[in-house]
Amino acid sequence: MRKLGLIGFPVAHSASPGMQRAALDHANLGDWTYELWPTPNQELPMRIAAIRADDAVAGFNITIPHKQAIVPFLDSVSTHARAIGAVNTVVKSAGVLSGDNTDWRGFLADLDWNRIATPAGSVALVLGAGGSARAIVYALLNRKVRVRVLNRDIKRAHVLALALRPHGDVSVIDAVDSVIDSAALIINCTSAGMEPNNHTSPWPDRAPFPAHATLYDLVYKPRVTVVMRQVQAAGIRAVGGIGMLAEQGAAAFELWTGVGAASVSGVMRRAIGDISTS
Repeated sequence: MRKLGLIGFPVAHSASPGMQRAALDHANLGDWTYELWPTPNQELPMRIAAIRADDAVAGFNITIPHKQAIVPFLDSVSTHARAIGAVNTVVKSAGVLSGDNTDWRGFLADLDWNRIATPAGSVALVLGAGGSARAIVYALLNRKVRVRVLNRDIKRAHVLALALRPHGDVSVIDAVDSVIDSAALIINCTSAGMEPNNHTSPWPDRAPFPAHATLYDLVYKPRVTVVMRQVQAAGIRAVGGIGMLAEQGAAAFELWTGVGAASVSGVMRRAIGDISTS
Protein backbone atom coordinates (compact mmCIF):
# COMPACT_ATOMS: atom_id res chain seq x y z
CA MET A 1 0.00 0.00 0.00
CA ARG A 2 1.09 3.56 -0.78
CA LYS A 3 -0.43 6.55 0.99
CA LEU A 4 -1.23 10.04 -0.23
CA GLY A 5 -2.97 12.72 1.80
CA LEU A 6 -3.97 16.32 2.34
CA ILE A 7 -2.57 18.41 5.18
CA GLY A 8 -4.47 21.51 6.26
CA PHE A 9 -7.05 22.78 8.69
CA PRO A 10 -9.91 22.35 8.18
CA VAL A 11 -9.93 19.76 5.39
CA ALA A 12 -13.25 17.94 5.82
CA HIS A 13 -14.79 19.96 2.97
CA SER A 14 -12.08 19.03 0.45
CA ALA A 15 -12.95 17.53 -2.94
CA SER A 16 -9.43 16.13 -3.30
CA PRO A 17 -10.09 12.61 -1.95
CA GLY A 18 -12.88 11.98 -4.46
CA MET A 19 -10.97 13.16 -7.50
CA GLN A 20 -7.68 11.54 -6.46
CA ARG A 21 -9.44 8.24 -5.75
CA ALA A 22 -11.00 8.37 -9.22
CA ALA A 23 -7.57 8.95 -10.76
CA LEU A 24 -5.98 6.14 -8.75
CA ASP A 25 -8.67 3.71 -9.92
CA HIS A 26 -8.31 4.89 -13.51
CA ALA A 27 -4.54 4.33 -13.35
CA ASN A 28 -5.00 0.84 -11.81
CA LEU A 29 -3.41 1.94 -8.55
CA GLY A 30 -6.03 0.34 -6.36
CA ASP A 31 -3.60 -0.31 -3.52
CA TRP A 32 -2.96 3.45 -3.11
CA THR A 33 -5.03 5.58 -0.74
CA TYR A 34 -5.67 9.31 -0.44
CA GLU A 35 -6.52 10.47 3.06
CA LEU A 36 -7.45 13.66 4.87
CA TRP A 37 -4.95 14.65 7.57
CA PRO A 38 -6.45 17.57 9.52
CA THR A 39 -3.53 19.45 11.05
CA PRO A 40 -3.87 22.58 13.19
CA ASN A 41 -0.89 24.94 13.19
CA GLN A 42 0.63 23.62 16.40
CA GLU A 43 0.52 20.01 15.12
CA LEU A 44 2.41 20.58 11.86
CA PRO A 45 5.84 19.49 13.19
CA MET A 46 4.37 16.26 14.58
CA ARG A 47 2.51 15.59 11.33
CA ILE A 48 5.69 15.92 9.26
CA ALA A 49 7.60 13.71 11.69
CA ALA A 50 4.91 11.04 11.37
CA ILE A 51 5.04 11.25 7.57
CA ARG A 52 8.81 10.85 7.58
CA ALA A 53 8.48 7.77 9.80
CA ASP A 54 5.79 6.15 7.62
CA ASP A 55 7.42 4.29 4.72
CA ALA A 56 4.06 3.92 2.98
CA VAL A 57 3.62 7.66 2.37
CA ALA A 58 4.47 8.64 -1.22
CA GLY A 59 3.43 12.27 -0.99
CA PHE A 60 0.81 14.76 0.04
CA ASN A 61 -0.94 18.03 -0.73
CA ILE A 62 -0.85 21.09 1.51
CA THR A 63 -3.62 23.63 1.83
CA ILE A 64 -4.50 26.54 4.10
CA PRO A 65 -2.90 27.46 6.48
CA HIS A 66 0.34 25.57 5.76
CA LYS A 67 1.42 26.44 2.20
CA GLN A 68 4.18 28.72 3.46
CA ALA A 69 4.73 27.16 6.90
CA ILE A 70 5.60 23.79 5.38
CA VAL A 71 8.76 25.05 3.65
CA PRO A 72 11.22 24.80 6.60
CA PHE A 73 10.22 21.15 7.10
CA LEU A 74 11.15 20.13 3.54
CA ASP A 75 14.46 18.89 2.16
CA SER A 76 14.11 20.74 -1.13
CA VAL A 77 11.73 23.16 -2.87
CA SER A 78 11.32 23.57 -6.63
CA THR A 79 12.21 26.81 -8.38
CA HIS A 80 8.52 27.26 -9.22
CA ALA A 81 7.44 26.98 -5.59
CA ARG A 82 10.21 29.32 -4.46
CA ALA A 83 9.17 31.94 -7.00
CA ILE A 84 5.51 31.68 -5.97
CA GLY A 85 6.36 31.56 -2.28
CA ALA A 86 4.14 28.58 -1.49
CA VAL A 87 4.12 24.78 -1.67
CA ASN A 88 0.96 22.78 -2.36
CA THR A 89 2.45 19.38 -3.24
CA VAL A 90 5.19 17.29 -1.65
CA VAL A 91 6.77 14.15 -3.05
CA LYS A 92 8.39 11.69 -0.66
CA SER A 93 11.09 9.51 -2.20
CA ALA A 94 13.69 7.52 -0.27
CA GLY A 95 12.76 9.51 2.82
CA VAL A 96 13.36 12.88 1.11
CA LEU A 97 10.54 15.45 1.09
CA SER A 98 10.53 17.61 -2.05
CA GLY A 99 8.10 20.54 -2.30
CA ASP A 100 6.51 21.87 -5.46
CA ASN A 101 3.61 24.04 -6.56
CA THR A 102 1.08 22.78 -9.11
CA ASP A 103 -1.40 25.66 -8.87
CA TRP A 104 0.26 27.59 -11.69
CA ARG A 105 0.28 24.53 -13.95
CA GLY A 106 -3.35 23.83 -13.11
CA PHE A 107 -4.36 27.37 -14.02
CA LEU A 108 -2.64 27.28 -17.40
CA ALA A 109 -4.03 23.82 -18.16
CA ASP A 110 -7.55 25.02 -17.42
CA LEU A 111 -7.09 28.08 -19.63
CA ASP A 112 -6.13 25.70 -22.42
CA TRP A 113 -9.05 23.37 -21.65
CA ASN A 114 -11.43 26.32 -21.94
CA ARG A 115 -9.65 27.65 -25.04
CA ILE A 116 -8.77 30.94 -23.39
CA ALA A 117 -5.93 32.43 -25.38
CA THR A 118 -2.93 33.97 -23.61
CA PRO A 119 -0.71 35.24 -26.42
CA ALA A 120 2.65 36.72 -25.55
CA GLY A 121 2.38 40.45 -25.07
CA SER A 122 -1.30 40.44 -24.19
CA VAL A 123 -2.48 42.15 -20.98
CA ALA A 124 -4.07 40.39 -18.00
CA LEU A 125 -5.60 42.09 -14.98
CA VAL A 126 -5.17 40.19 -11.72
CA LEU A 127 -7.49 41.14 -8.87
CA GLY A 128 -5.87 40.39 -5.51
CA ALA A 129 -2.34 39.97 -4.20
CA GLY A 130 -2.47 36.95 -1.90
CA GLY A 131 -0.99 33.48 -2.30
CA SER A 132 -3.28 32.42 -5.13
CA ALA A 133 -2.54 35.64 -7.00
CA ARG A 134 1.19 34.92 -6.85
CA ALA A 135 0.66 31.53 -8.53
CA ILE A 136 -1.52 33.09 -11.22
CA VAL A 137 0.89 35.94 -11.93
CA TYR A 138 3.78 33.47 -12.14
CA ALA A 139 1.81 31.32 -14.59
CA LEU A 140 0.96 34.27 -16.84
CA LEU A 141 4.53 35.58 -16.82
CA ASN A 142 5.68 32.16 -17.98
CA ARG A 143 3.58 32.77 -21.10
CA LYS A 144 5.04 36.26 -21.57
CA VAL A 145 1.71 37.90 -20.70
CA ARG A 146 1.95 41.44 -19.32
CA VAL A 147 0.30 41.43 -15.87
CA ARG A 148 -1.32 44.33 -14.06
CA VAL A 149 -2.24 43.82 -10.40
CA LEU A 150 -5.08 45.61 -8.60
CA ASN A 151 -5.49 45.13 -4.86
CA ARG A 152 -7.10 47.09 -2.04
CA ASP A 153 -3.83 46.94 -0.10
CA ILE A 154 -1.53 48.53 -2.65
CA LYS A 155 1.58 47.84 -0.55
CA ARG A 156 0.84 44.13 -0.69
CA ALA A 157 0.43 44.38 -4.46
CA HIS A 158 3.84 46.05 -4.75
CA VAL A 159 5.41 43.25 -2.69
CA LEU A 160 3.97 40.70 -5.13
CA ALA A 161 5.13 42.66 -8.17
CA LEU A 162 8.64 43.11 -6.78
CA ALA A 163 8.96 39.40 -6.03
CA LEU A 164 7.82 38.27 -9.48
CA ARG A 165 9.26 41.02 -11.67
CA PRO A 166 12.38 38.90 -12.41
CA HIS A 167 10.04 36.56 -14.30
CA GLY A 168 8.40 39.12 -16.58
CA ASP A 169 6.36 42.29 -17.03
CA VAL A 170 4.27 42.82 -13.89
CA SER A 171 3.21 46.11 -12.36
CA VAL A 172 0.64 47.56 -9.98
CA ILE A 173 -2.30 49.77 -10.93
CA ASP A 174 -4.56 51.73 -8.60
CA ALA A 175 -7.70 51.71 -10.80
CA VAL A 176 -9.11 49.61 -13.63
CA ASP A 177 -9.33 52.64 -15.94
CA SER A 178 -5.78 52.15 -17.19
CA VAL A 179 -6.51 48.65 -18.57
CA ILE A 180 -10.12 49.03 -19.76
CA ASP A 181 -8.97 49.23 -23.38
CA SER A 182 -6.17 46.65 -23.21
CA ALA A 183 -7.03 43.80 -20.83
CA ALA A 184 -7.79 40.53 -22.61
CA LEU A 185 -8.11 38.48 -19.43
CA ILE A 186 -9.33 39.32 -15.91
CA ILE A 187 -8.59 36.90 -13.08
CA ASN A 188 -10.28 37.14 -9.70
CA CYS A 189 -7.83 35.89 -7.07
CA THR A 190 -9.72 37.39 -4.12
CA SER A 191 -12.23 35.67 -1.83
CA ALA A 192 -15.03 37.98 -2.99
CA GLY A 193 -17.90 35.82 -4.15
CA MET A 194 -16.70 32.75 -2.26
CA GLU A 195 -19.02 31.15 0.26
CA PRO A 196 -19.93 32.55 2.77
CA ASN A 197 -19.11 35.91 1.10
CA ASN A 198 -21.01 34.86 -2.00
CA HIS A 199 -22.94 38.14 -2.29
CA THR A 200 -19.84 40.24 -2.92
CA SER A 201 -17.94 41.16 -6.07
CA PRO A 202 -14.27 42.15 -6.49
CA TRP A 203 -15.07 44.51 -9.38
CA PRO A 204 -15.08 48.24 -8.54
CA ASP A 205 -18.56 49.78 -8.38
CA ARG A 206 -19.73 51.47 -11.58
CA ALA A 207 -16.51 50.63 -13.44
CA PRO A 208 -17.07 49.24 -16.96
CA PHE A 209 -15.69 45.86 -17.97
CA PRO A 210 -13.13 45.60 -20.77
CA ALA A 211 -15.29 44.87 -23.79
CA HIS A 212 -13.12 42.12 -25.28
CA ALA A 213 -11.91 40.43 -22.10
CA THR A 214 -12.65 37.04 -20.56
CA LEU A 215 -13.17 36.73 -16.81
CA TYR A 216 -11.63 33.79 -14.97
CA ASP A 217 -12.77 33.46 -11.35
CA LEU A 218 -10.67 31.18 -9.13
CA VAL A 219 -13.69 30.80 -6.84
CA TYR A 220 -15.59 27.54 -7.45
CA LYS A 221 -18.02 27.56 -4.52
CA PRO A 222 -20.49 28.71 -5.69
CA ARG A 223 -19.97 27.62 -9.29
CA VAL A 224 -21.37 30.94 -10.58
CA THR A 225 -20.28 34.01 -8.58
CA VAL A 226 -21.60 37.55 -8.46
CA VAL A 227 -18.84 38.91 -10.68
CA MET A 228 -19.40 36.10 -13.18
CA ARG A 229 -23.06 37.11 -13.44
CA GLN A 230 -22.02 40.75 -13.80
CA VAL A 231 -19.73 40.13 -16.74
CA GLN A 232 -22.15 37.73 -18.39
CA ALA A 233 -24.83 40.43 -18.21
CA ALA A 234 -22.33 42.70 -19.99
CA GLY A 235 -21.91 40.13 -22.75
CA ILE A 236 -18.50 38.95 -21.59
CA ARG A 237 -17.41 35.32 -21.16
CA ALA A 238 -16.92 34.07 -17.60
CA VAL A 239 -15.23 30.85 -16.44
CA GLY A 240 -15.17 29.52 -12.87
CA GLY A 241 -12.23 27.89 -11.11
CA ILE A 242 -13.49 24.32 -10.67
CA GLY A 243 -11.40 23.12 -13.59
CA MET A 244 -8.21 24.51 -12.07
CA LEU A 245 -8.92 22.39 -8.98
CA ALA A 246 -8.88 19.27 -11.13
CA GLU A 247 -5.87 20.30 -13.20
CA GLN A 248 -3.64 21.15 -10.24
CA GLY A 249 -4.65 17.84 -8.70
CA ALA A 250 -3.73 16.02 -11.90
CA ALA A 251 -0.34 17.74 -11.93
CA ALA A 252 0.25 16.60 -8.34
CA PHE A 253 -0.83 13.07 -9.28
CA GLU A 254 1.81 13.04 -12.01
CA LEU A 255 4.53 14.06 -9.55
CA TRP A 256 3.57 11.26 -7.15
CA THR A 257 2.88 8.41 -9.56
CA GLY A 258 4.58 9.22 -12.86
CA VAL A 259 1.21 8.92 -14.62
CA GLY A 260 0.76 11.89 -16.96
CA ALA A 261 -1.57 14.65 -15.77
CA ALA A 262 -3.34 14.76 -19.14
CA SER A 263 -4.40 11.13 -18.79
CA VAL A 264 -6.25 11.68 -15.50
CA SER A 265 -7.45 15.31 -15.61
CA GLY A 266 -10.69 14.38 -17.35
CA VAL A 267 -11.35 11.65 -14.78
CA MET A 268 -10.82 14.18 -12.00
CA ARG A 269 -13.10 16.71 -13.69
CA ARG A 270 -15.89 14.14 -13.88
CA ALA A 271 -15.36 13.20 -10.23
CA ILE A 272 -15.99 16.78 -9.09
CA GLY A 273 -18.81 17.41 -11.54
CA ASP A 274 -16.97 19.76 -13.89
CA ILE A 275 -17.87 17.71 -16.96
CA SER A 276 -20.60 15.20 -17.67
CA THR A 277 -20.11 11.55 -16.78
CA SER A 278 -21.93 10.54 -19.98
